[in-house]
Amino acid sequence: MKVELREKRIEELYSLLRECRLCPRNCKVNRLEGKKGFCRTGSKPVVSSWGPHFGEERPLVGRHGSGTIFFTHCNLGCLYCQNWTISHLGEGEETTVERLANIMLMLQAEGCHNINLVTPTHQTPMIVEAIYIARDRGLEIPIVYNCGGYESVETLRLLEGIIEIYMPDIKYMSKEFSKKYSLAPDYPEIVRAAIKEMHRQVGDLIIDKRGIAVKGLLVRHLVLPNNIAGTEEVVRFIAEEISKDTYINIMDQYRPCYRAFEFPELSRRITPEEYDSAIRAALKAGLKRIDGVTV
Repeated sequence: MKVELREKRIEELYSLLRECRLCPRNCKVNRLEGKKGFCRTGSKPVVSSWGPHFGEERPLVGRHGSGTIFFTHCNLGCLYCQNWTISHLGEGEETTVERLANIMLMLQAEGCHNINLVTPTHQTPMIVEAIYIARDRGLEIPIVYNCGGYESVETLRLLEGIIEIYMPDIKYMSKEFSKKYSLAPDYPEIVRAAIKEMHRQVGDLIIDKRGIAVKGLLVRHLVLPNNIAGTEEVVRFIAEEISKDTYINIMDQYRPCYRAFEFPELSRRITPEEYDSAIRAALKAGLKRIDGVTV
């Protein structure tokens, strides 16, 4: 991308912080002047930790791991968040764009197959600026946008050509549950539009001869107890409105965290039967690429 176009892209992203509409919250606070909305973040990167991660999906991990950067705070309010000390308590430190670029280059130097941005939504302008700096200094590996799915299509369009791999969650298809457990009643309609835009930009996941993802969409769906996640509707949406070749990870690792014990329906792990039912629903919908499942 030409320098002038890159500078314009960065300027456009930062302009969204002036009356913040970076995400669907549309808090309209001036983050450039230090005001903070739902995500409690200003205009500088805030990072919790980083390093090679071997617990991600196989096409991201490969032999040398996914170069994961955990960003502090979140634009969702999930009351069962497994990273709640980072997203809710704000564990992490404010840093600079230059430092963030150097972290990306260090992860590449360690042999990581990608830069995996965990919860980047509310820090997108700073992240994109850091990516451009790192690219100028030799960053070549793909960028993974690992998010909760609560994304503004306007912001996503400004990421086209910058992000190689989108990895969104689809948490629910129920307004009632998304309001109750993530403080986002419009989540179902927002995530549908966001994933359509992501797929438009990068298409289905492409995996090279090494088994490493290089570009495309990878969807995550965490199975919740008592069918709170609405898995059947989730997989039907993906199969019918995105692509039957969508690479999806249907996850079974839910455990009660943070405030989950305040809700009896969320206060237990899922059962094997609940997980099996989710996999069967995905297969019935026609999905062909389910992480860890031979079709």
